[in-house]
Amino acid sequence: MSPAGERPSREAVLDAFAVESEPDRSTLERYLRLYPEYANELVDLSRELSREISEDEAPLSVADRALIDAAWSQHAKALPATASDPFAVLTADDWRTVAHQLDVPRQVITALRERRVSLLSVPRRFLQNLAAAMRCSIRQLELSWGSAPLVAGRSYKADGKPTSGEQVTLEKVLIDAGVPVEKRARLLVEAD
Repeated sequence: MSPAGERPSREAVLDAFAVESEPDRSTLERYLRLYPEYANELVDLSRELSREISEDEAPLSVADRALIDAAWSQHAKALPATASDPFAVLTADDWRTVAHQLDVPRQVITALRERRVSLLSVPRRFLQNLAAAMRCSIRQLELSWGSAPLVAGRSYKADGKPTSGEQVTLEKVLIDAGVPVEKRARLLVEAD
């Protein structure tokens, strides 16, 4: 599904599950054990695949439409407001504190803040510690990890327009920052 050593993407896991010859309970349980981070999506897909398709083509009644509209209004009210970017709300002092709490050099924090680090390469435990240090949830981090805006505060004389560049692994960033092997191993371990 993906290159060796990398966790497959959500789409790759869902695609693989969808083409299973028997997407039954045992297959679902196997996927849930292998990919617990996609549990909600896998369960939803499993339900969708096992759902019977109704051939009722009769138009909805006025009462049915009113029920749907009322339910949709309730759902829309319950949706959280768009989450703010947890990376954008922290000050320079906050970032120093995050670096101190994670026990990493500031250049590692800069790479994380600019999202130059591939999210797939960040161990879950490190991500939990980062979220705690940033005072946000892991989910907020994951949602905001997409394309990072270019940081305007950093200006260098260049021949061309600056770009965000390609993402690298957390391990590469730690190596480039001169983090010793023992400390890297401790930071990159998946479990406590």
